Amino acid sequence: MGRGRAKAKQAKVARQLKYNTPEMDLERLQRELSGDSDRGDQSFDSVEEDEEWDEWNTSN
Repeated sequence: MGRGRAKAKQAKVARQLKYNTPEMDLERLQRELSGDSDRGDQSFDSVEEDEEWDEWNTSN
């Protein structure tokens, strides 16, 4: 596909960052920076990441 879809996604992300203020968990940030964070508590969606990886790794 062309660049249009990627550019639209970047514009969408930029708008979200500009106009939406995410809630900040300062206690969690402090734990993470001090090295006391739990490994089981992850803020990203690993299923979505796996699906994206599978999309690019179709040569196998």
